[in-house]
Amino acid sequence: MPQATQLQRLPGFNVANHLEKRKLLIAINCIAGLSIFFFGYDQGMMGGVNNAKHYIDLMGFGYVDPETGEPVVTDSLLQGGIVSVYYLGTLFGCLLGGWVGDKTGRIRTIAFGSLWAIVGASLQCSAQNANWMICARAVNGIGTGILNAIVPVWATETAEYTSRGQFISIEFTLNILGVVVAYWLEFGLSFIDGGASAFRWRFPIAFQIIPLLFLLAAVWFFPESPRWLAKMDRDDEALFILQRLRGTDAAGLAQAQAEYHDIRNVVALEREEANMNSYWRLFTGIGSGELHVGRRVQLVIWLQIIQEWVGIAGVTVYAPTIFRIAGFGTEKSQWISGLNNIFYMFATLICVFTLDRIGRRWTLYWGAVGQGIAMFLAGGFSRLGEDARAAGDLSKAGSYGAAAASFVFIFTSVFGATWLTVPWLYPAEIFPLQIRARGNALGVFGWSIGNGWLTLLCPVMFNAIGEKTLYIFGACNVVAIPIVWALYPETNQRTLEEIDLLFSAPTPWTWDAEAAFARMKQERPDLIEAAHRGQGVLGVKKLADSDGGHVENSNSSSIA
Repeated sequence: MPQATQLQRLPGFNVANHLEKRKLLIAINCIAGLSIFFFGYDQGMMGGVNNAKHYIDLMGFGYVDPETGEPVVTDSLLQGGIVSVYYLGTLFGCLLGGWVGDKTGRIRTIAFGSLWAIVGASLQCSAQNANWMICARAVNGIGTGILNAIVPVWATETAEYTSRGQFISIEFTLNILGVVVAYWLEFGLSFIDGGASAFRWRFPIAFQIIPLLFLLAAVWFFPESPRWLAKMDRDDEALFILQRLRGTDAAGLAQAQAEYHDIRNVVALEREEANMNSYWRLFTGIGSGELHVGRRVQLVIWLQIIQEWVGIAGVTVYAPTIFRIAGFGTEKSQWISGLNNIFYMFATLICVFTLDRIGRRWTLYWGAVGQGIAMFLAGGFSRLGEDARAAGDLSKAGSYGAAAASFVFIFTSVFGATWLTVPWLYPAEIFPLQIRARGNALGVFGWSIGNGWLTLLCPVMFNAIGEKTLYIFGACNVVAIPIVWALYPETNQRTLEEIDLLFSAPTPWTWDAEAAFARMKQERPDLIEAAHRGQGVLGVKKLADSDGGHVENSNSSSIA
């Protein structure tokens, strides 16, 4: 094992030379949050752009009614295609970002993604026709995919295992802040020239370049992931950054030294599995032995897809209709939608304080229950409101509509406190170091599929069956509970190395995973203690031998 020298400071200006422990972690979280803020802003931006008269006329998918001022879409496929091609870009971008992130490091990949997204945003705000906009959206999506694949990995690999959830949750508060900023900026611009000017949609698109420029300029002054540095045999830098992250007092230095040696053990053991590093091998699990990487890939992809099907995409599409049922005018509906986004943002703070206390599974459980109830009731009251309006009882229709609107608020608040964060944290936690960036990228791959699919499908569903679409989303929440219970092991308060032991069981069921872990804890407490400290665990064959043959061995693989 290479020995790390006692590096006194990183070359040039780096915040790690001046900050340590929690201050350094907060600084890292802020720069990571800048990327997540851009991600939220970019998602929220198109809602207002799609209502801009100049944009609608230029793209040619409809017109604005001169009397009501409401957009009338005549080519929904073109409108939806312009929006959804962004997710096709993120699908390819996340795979590129995962590959580049494991090759060149987390910092360079963040800068690479920022630059790519700046080019995409520039192309979008200067678009002159639909074809131009479609290409620009795809380019911008690639940049977003690169950032989404690598930023959670960087944040997770620098945080301590006891606070991983808290740090990622804070970042997603900034994510929804981006949505809020996009909404209110576009709401304000809608009053310029009666909302008919090109400035109404070109400026909000160009505005996203500002946080990207800050991200591109600032990220170079932040420390690289010590785990990636150790993987690349840059041990002096890895140890120095760990010391700054854990503290330069006696206890912090001892913790950093122990963690450094543990990471080196993990690197040495995981290099035995270098043949599983291609995306094809990750997806299929070929060659991963008892690491069961293919199982983990399926878990993170489907968790992201389920995240969309629990209803957030439906609420985004259908909320304005619900507000109109309640009798709110166009302008008031916009105010209510903006207020809903603010509630959404503050609800994410709940996750900051609960995720590391109650765990990932219970967060998903209570979220699915609350979201499911809200979806069924929002759909039911929407139907009652429509029926009352058709019967001419506007007072009763307004009451039912207000009730439906309140459940939209409840849904988005519960989602922000639960399902928004966990599907992004889980992929960054459960993969071995050697493939962590690419593993997380496959989670973003699932998010791209789920979002792109529903972006196209939701308008069709609502047009065909109306509020009954919300019942489908409510049912998906019900189905999500047994899926999480049966297939998703708890990762809370476990080190990134200790999590690997959960996936050593030969079956995908969570009770087998916990039973195997408990058996190891009883029969080999030294093995569990090593993983709890972050130390690499010996190969599965040795594990099986020491465990009395309980763990079947198909390959001599590393659990690390």
